[in-house]
Amino acid sequence: MDYVPVPRIDAALETDRLLLRPWQVSDAAVLRELWTERDPRVPPHRRISADGHPTLEDIEDSIRRDDRHPFPGLLAAEQKGSGQVIGYCGLIPNRHGQPEEPELAFEFLRDVWRQGFATEASRSVLQQAQESGYRRIWATVRDWNTASRRVLAKLGFVETGRVEPDDIHGDSLFTAKTF
Repeated sequence: MDYVPVPRIDAALETDRLLLRPWQVSDAAVLRELWTERDPRVPPHRRISADGHPTLEDIEDSIRRDDRHPFPGLLAAEQKGSGQVIGYCGLIPNRHGQPEEPELAFEFLRDVWRQGFATEASRSVLQQAQESGYRRIWATVRDWNTASRRVLAKLGFVETGRVEPDDIHGDSLFTAKTF
């Protein structure tokens, strides 16, 4: 399916506790840590491979090339008080539906789970999306990922009834938010 690329976000978004900004090479270690923390039920292409890829150097090179993993709408989430990057949030192209309706994506380090950062960051990204003219945003989530499902529900996403079955990694549930 063809999709419309998500516009590059060069400006930072701010919340009470977070600065959402473009990636810097110095953020590579946090991205690598996110890869290592992923649940074993996450598909292998999103986990560290048996031969250790992506390496820290792979991630640094990707940032240097400005690949943005490869989506320019994903922003590093930096805690304002500490200056530590604790995850990411943003929009990625929607490969499952209407091309002009991007998908929300977020991921945070386990150390900061249950502190509301995913909800806070996502609210800011969704506000920017609405101001940019998007009328609907999608999010897919594995059925076993109850924490992310709760975040999406708080943000006003509704399960659409569409499910992509996956006996190995868990079914993907499709949710959407209309502005």
